[in-house]
Amino acid sequence: MTNPIAVFLAVLIFGGLAYDLIWLDGQATLLLTRKLFELIEWLAFWR
Repeated sequence: MTNPIAVFLAVLIFGGLAYDLIWLDGQATLLLTRKLFELIEWLAFWR
């Protein structure tokens, strides 16, 4: 991965987080965090 691609992805991710926190009150971030914890629990079952 080149530096311009990495910078673009970082800006895209932080921009999405900022949009979510400013206009959507963090609801999408909260949903994704909950789903991530569910995924971690599910993967821990298969260990």
